[in-house]
Amino acid sequence: MSREYVCPWWMIHTFDNPARRLFHKPEKMLSSWVGAGDRVADIGCGIGFFSLGLARMVGETGRVYALDLQEKMLAGVNKRARRAGLEGRIETRKVDGGDLLAGGLAGSLDMVLAFWMLHEVPDQAAFLGQVRTLLKPGGLFLLAEPRFHVRAKAFEKSLALAGEIGMQLKERPEVRLSRAALFAAA
Repeated sequence: MSREYVCPWWMIHTFDNPARRLFHKPEKMLSSWVGAGDRVADIGCGIGFFSLGLARMVGETGRVYALDLQEKMLAGVNKRARRAGLEGRIETRKVDGGDLLAGGLAGSLDMVLAFWMLHEVPDQAAFLGQVRTLLKPGGLFLLAEPRFHVRAKAFEKSLALAGEIGMQLKERPEVRLSRAALFAAA
């Protein structure tokens, strides 16, 4: 079944707000896998909840690529990055739903994050293939889907697709309110 739904920009504050830090703390959640100097992508970044945390972790020598379909989301990332003094570490990029590779990122990323967004992608196999292409050998991919919205069976199907395109399941970390899996690119 194909879905053509993308969270509209005006709904983002329902889950990207200060209360979210009670459940998701980007630095705590991701510090085992992201460090200074890393190059990471936050796909479906919204207004930058994870992008800002990632930017703090990668430091001045790293880079965060905040990718989204919607200009208003990216404008929100840029505004929040300026306020936090992190604009030099985050590069926003508007992507086409079918092409994440615009801008020459193929094979250059240490980590890719797709948090609560894969269920919105009509062609998950194609999307996961592009994620795999973005990663360096051994690069990490953290996939998290909302437990209240994505059933276990659908999540397992997504994990199987990732395995089919050459990603190796490393662990299934505990992420509050989520089903999550960490993969490594072969």
